[in-house]
Amino acid sequence: MERPNQRWRPDSFLLGLIAMLVLAWLWPGLGRDGGPLHLDLVTRYGVAAVFLLHGLLLAPERLRAGLLNWRLHLFTQAASFVLFPLLVWGGLLVAGDGLPSEFRLGFLFLAALPTAVSTSVVVTAVAGGNVAGAIFNAALSSLLAVLLTPLWVHLFLASDGGGTLDLGAVLGRLALLVAAPLALGQLLRPWLGRLATHASGLDRLIVLLVVLNAFSSSFAAGAAAAPSPLLMAVAGADVVLFLAMIGLLSLLGRGLGLTVADRRAGMFCGAQKSIAAGAPMGAILFTGAGDLGMVLAPAILYHLLQLLIGGALARRLGTASPTEPRHPLADAASPSTLRGAGVGARRFSRRVQLARKTDYCTTKGRR
Repeated sequence: MERPNQRWRPDSFLLGLIAMLVLAWLWPGLGRDGGPLHLDLVTRYGVAAVFLLHGLLLAPERLRAGLLNWRLHLFTQAASFVLFPLLVWGGLLVAGDGLPSEFRLGFLFLAALPTAVSTSVVVTAVAGGNVAGAIFNAALSSLLAVLLTPLWVHLFLASDGGGTLDLGAVLGRLALLVAAPLALGQLLRPWLGRLATHASGLDRLIVLLVVLNAFSSSFAAGAAAAPSPLLMAVAGADVVLFLAMIGLLSLLGRGLGLTVADRRAGMFCGAQKSIAAGAPMGAILFTGAGDLGMVLAPAILYHLLQLLIGGALARRLGTASPTEPRHPLADAASPSTLRGAGVGARRFSRRVQLARKTDYCTTKGRR
């Protein structure tokens, strides 16, 4: 039975996403390019602020701590950047031309995104997985996506007959708006890292404004709202895709002889995708696209569904395996956090600190 303070509370970021979609649909002129809010400027320059914050919050010791478990890292990154794209690509070949081009591109873009950072780590902890490995792979995935995401999108567009990206220009924009702010954040981390934890909500606000701008511009340009049956089909495809990835990664991890903890870390990190990285990167990759909102729709729906289904699955795995060592971070993540489907960077940092204190006290008590 849940304690009174663990009652379900919806996550503010998910509520914000829904609010932005509704606002864009009701009042597209407000957030469109050149509108009264000038959100196109936020989309253009706010992306750099998002990745600057990511650089300030990314602890290098997390990367060093998990560096040696190369089998888990190879398994997880291959799942995220090879298996996931190939699965989506194959599914679209089977579907044929029954899906509008915007949604086809949206699924291809979803396939090329990095894993969600904070949520994949917390879900792994609740499932009794390798938390250190999840932290390492979530951080590594975000770094690899700077190069791999545009390369996959370029390849997808070329094979799908939709043209190609100007890779030189795209990589130049990514270097300026993603790689450079990440590197600058790492350089400034010793002085501004603690301050950045108090501004961790700023990146979410910018992502919400990017989503509002994308959908407002799409609706203002005459893109009609997709019919409900089509959106339900997209959501259904997202559910099938997530469950297929979970099932395949579980089987592959067992076949490769990974430990249970490593399998669960690779399974959740490999199957999850980040809309927090997807929205800013989409604004860079598809600059000037009037239908960017429709392109982002599969990723937004996937973000919601992966958290709802993944959170429930993680809790089931965590309670069904009492013999597996349970990381203290799993107890710091309440069921309401999982069902609310999202973990802010500041709350996640507090849970990591609590876990470390618990580990220290346990070790000291044994001595």
